[in-house]
Amino acid sequence: MNNFHFTALPPLSLYIHIPWCVRKCPYCDFNSHAVREEVPESDYVDALLNDLEQELPHIWGRTVETIFIGGGTPSLFSAQAIDRLLSGIRARLPLKPDLEITLEANPGTVEQSKFEGFRAAGINRLSIGIQSFDNQQLQTLGRIHSSEEAHKAIDCAQRAGFDNLNIDLMFGLPGQSLDEALSDLQTAINKQPSHISWYQLTIEPNTLFHSQPPELPDHDTKTDMSSQGKSLLEKHGYTQYEVSAYSQAGKQCRHNLNYWRFADYVGIGAGAHGKITDAAKQRITRTLKPKQPRDYLNFAGSPVATENLTVLQPEEAVFEFALNHFRLQESFKISEFTISTGLPYTAIADHIESAISHGLLTMDNHKIKHTEQGWLFLDDLIARFLPE
Repeated sequence: MNNFHFTALPPLSLYIHIPWCVRKCPYCDFNSHAVREEVPESDYVDALLNDLEQELPHIWGRTVETIFIGGGTPSLFSAQAIDRLLSGIRARLPLKPDLEITLEANPGTVEQSKFEGFRAAGINRLSIGIQSFDNQQLQTLGRIHSSEEAHKAIDCAQRAGFDNLNIDLMFGLPGQSLDEALSDLQTAINKQPSHISWYQLTIEPNTLFHSQPPELPDHDTKTDMSSQGKSLLEKHGYTQYEVSAYSQAGKQCRHNLNYWRFADYVGIGAGAHGKITDAAKQRITRTLKPKQPRDYLNFAGSPVATENLTVLQPEEAVFEFALNHFRLQESFKISEFTISTGLPYTAIADHIESAISHGLLTMDNHKIKHTEQGWLFLDDLIARFLPE
């Protein structure tokens, strides 16, 4: 396998993790922790900025193109805390003038004035975790909000001026019928957000649903939910650009696109991941911060917080590029592979040619894209790029 040789650096994003939530949902495998006492938001903002300070030498001179504040439930924090955080970031990093700044929010943790405060602080994209508009399903999923509160949260966000708004919605829920799933989706569409994340509930290890699995719809029903949901979304002007993401024209999530295109991102916060390309050392490193909030608060900004470094091998970079990029509907150019990975096309050529010969990919004018069969059997396609 060839060695890395970077002639340019990929775009750079910033991910910020806020790990607390009101209650841990039984399907959730993210690094989230139920609030047991008052959230130490001031100390945590200090820790985040200290963490960022430690990352700065790795990204000197690079401009951040997107910021994403995820969790947990970041909307538990006050607008004042988010404002102080973003002000601290602006003082330390060059930011793209029109950068996208997303904050995740959950109904039941926000009200009109809080949305207005987030907007004033500089948040210009909101992602609301609705998951369902059905009260019975919300109870089964362990959500803290009702259908009425879900509607209210969306309305409040739109009144606060958020015209770049995502709604998270799941299908394949316990006992859910096809009609119920499509009705849920139609309700979301009727709210006219700019973006809808429509994804299937999966049972992940280390969750309550894994140890106490609910009865989910059968495979054929879930397949119908996915395909008919896609048709319904497209009928109303939402285009699928990623496995679980649909948007109105020009409203794709730029931060997530950065992930899927195998670009770089700094990760700060408890359990946050990062990926940084180092042209001087000709390598790609992945970082992971301490997962437990208490540990993170104790160690953020110290060498201990950055000891967990993984240096990618070239064959791993090839696989990760494929794993990410093939989630997108768009094609990619051979030159984009070279810029993102620092590797020549020969590093991936055999995998590409094998996938083409099996009808999973096409190549036209140096652009590579999956076929309809490749999209349908995406796991099989990606498996062809696993390191041997």
